[in-house]
Amino acid sequence: MIALTGSTVRHAVYLPPFGPFGEPGVLVDLAVRAERAGWDGFFLWDHVVADTMPIADPWTTLGAIAHATGKLLFGPMITPPARRRPWVVARHASTVSRLSGGRLILGTGLGSDESGDFSRFGEQTDLLTRSAMFDEGLDVIRAIWSGKRFDHDGAHYQVALAEAPPEPFRIPIWVASSTDNPRVVRRAALCDGIFPNPDDHTPTAEEIAETHRALGLAGLEPGRPFDVAVAGNASPAWEEPIKVDLPALGQAGMTWWMESLMHLDPLELSQKIVDAGPPRW
Repeated sequence: MIALTGSTVRHAVYLPPFGPFGEPGVLVDLAVRAERAGWDGFFLWDHVVADTMPIADPWTTLGAIAHATGKLLFGPMITPPARRRPWVVARHASTVSRLSGGRLILGTGLGSDESGDFSRFGEQTDLLTRSAMFDEGLDVIRAIWSGKRFDHDGAHYQVALAEAPPEPFRIPIWVASSTDNPRVVRRAALCDGIFPNPDDHTPTAEEIAETHRALGLAGLEPGRPFDVAVAGNASPAWEEPIKVDLPALGQAGMTWWMESLMHLDPLELSQKIVDAGPPRW
């Protein structure tokens, strides 16, 4: 049995930093609203291209959110180490974690090239190569946070660091997963959480239960706190029928519900959903 983080499911707002959310001040305001309305978390996508839409850098914005809030957990969901560079991710995360007093969760993944975040800048687009860079990059990030001497000559990264002070706050790492690919599940089992996020639907309770089984087979130690985050729409403020079964998802092992806001919706509607607070069930 996998131990849940906390006795109840936590609730977060999950949104892109572009379109109506492309101004960093708007995102900070939404985060402040979210904390005031009782949300537990606030998570930003990480992209660098949004064509004609305004777009904000998530890490800079997260620093402002850290300063403007006092209890809210937050982070990038997800940031791709293969594009961001693992040592840069480690330093960004360290800075924001300390600025917030340890409230950062680092969401990681392969990233998407749907808008050209990789290909437009000559970054690696081959998924297998990016996957290998991801695994190696996580090792680099953990080593930097540990403060221990680190000499690494890998297939993709070469790092030489002297001993330094370790991080004062533990930074949880979540791994995004569009499928239950065994390699992805094994990667997540070595971290602190998984974010099953298929492209075409919100995961069902049966799929979350299967994710738990796969994590156990991948070596996740029984009883170790581990988060499972699920994204979708369940707020009654949408004024549409709620199709997800939150109680069933919670029973299956979901520990975070991520209320997903989209850049295609008006900002006023998103503000209304945030102000309404987490869905109650």
